[in-house]
Amino acid sequence: MAVLSSPRTAAHPVRLGGASWRVPLRAALVAAVASLLLFVLVVLDLALGDVDIPFGTTVSTLLGGGDGGSQFIIHQLRLPQATVGVLVGVCLGLSGALCQTFARNPLASPDILGVTQGASAGAVALIVITGGSGYGGGIIGGTLQTLGLPVAAFLGGLGTAAVLYVLSWRRGIDGQRLVLIGIGLGAALLAIVEWLLVRARIQDAASAQVWLNGSLNARGWDQAEPVVLTLLVLVPLSFWLVRHLNVLQLGDDSARTLGLRLQTTQLLVLLSAVGLAAIAVSACGPLAFVALVVPQVALRLTGGSRPPLLVSMILGAVLVVSADLITRVVLPFAVPAGVVTAAVGAPYLIWLLVRANRKVST
Repeated sequence: MAVLSSPRTAAHPVRLGGASWRVPLRAALVAAVASLLLFVLVVLDLALGDVDIPFGTTVSTLLGGGDGGSQFIIHQLRLPQATVGVLVGVCLGLSGALCQTFARNPLASPDILGVTQGASAGAVALIVITGGSGYGGGIIGGTLQTLGLPVAAFLGGLGTAAVLYVLSWRRGIDGQRLVLIGIGLGAALLAIVEWLLVRARIQDAASAQVWLNGSLNARGWDQAEPVVLTLLVLVPLSFWLVRHLNVLQLGDDSARTLGLRLQTTQLLVLLSAVGLAAIAVSACGPLAFVALVVPQVALRLTGGSRPPLLVSMILGAVLVVSADLITRVVLPFAVPAGVVTAAVGAPYLIWLLVRANRKVST
């Protein structure tokens, strides 16, 4: 009981009708601060660019005010891209939190387990086979963006997750084995992507390569709509699974003893994580390390026993919007947002591996 009363895990009961929840106070505070930070970053992302707009004018324009020029720049040019950045960050943050809880391993994330590479392989195959030259516009291009890419990415990610689950299952899921097999699958899938690019026409390969860099440039409402629909389904499912996620932290044998339908729960968690990662990849390409870094940062800020879902979602959006802001405003040359997230995530991955190696050696 002393643990329950500690400031790290103190919770406040919230009741709504016949339902009730215990809301950790520290996690609620972190979520509130992160939400405020996200709002400021989004406004800055909308205000800054080739034509700078004052912060107050940007907020006023978002609320329906502002002159015609500000409305055009913000609503037509910048808001769609910023919205896609927020949605993709939410997807990746939540997907990473689910993966790391599922595997009970901080290295478990869609890009480490090969799910992102599988989604990329499916999407690149569609771009190359159907012709990347039609990807950007017209009826065929619009249909490809709104329907084809999400489906191809989801099927690629789902197929990878199925193979990963089968190869990793040994009367349960071991986090270390899952990560090692995922790294191997990811390498194989990257080889398939490279082969597709080599076999493709130069125009198709160029279109796929731009997408593979993980760029938010010129992203619009066509990319945002499938992400919104996916979030409307998978976010409620993920939060419904929270109680089961807490039980999963106790281990497979303890979860079975407590009456948890282990394989059904693991399947639902895996499907949710794969769907979120795949739809994010389909919207702007793979953004490396977001799903790896964000849940662990959220875990350390909230002091819980597993990566918190809500805080991971918000911090994922914070990281992606920050990357978009850096690529458009801070850097003197244009680079994809995926380069910035990789620059942040790669050192963290190295630190995590060194830290884990020190624990094993001691």
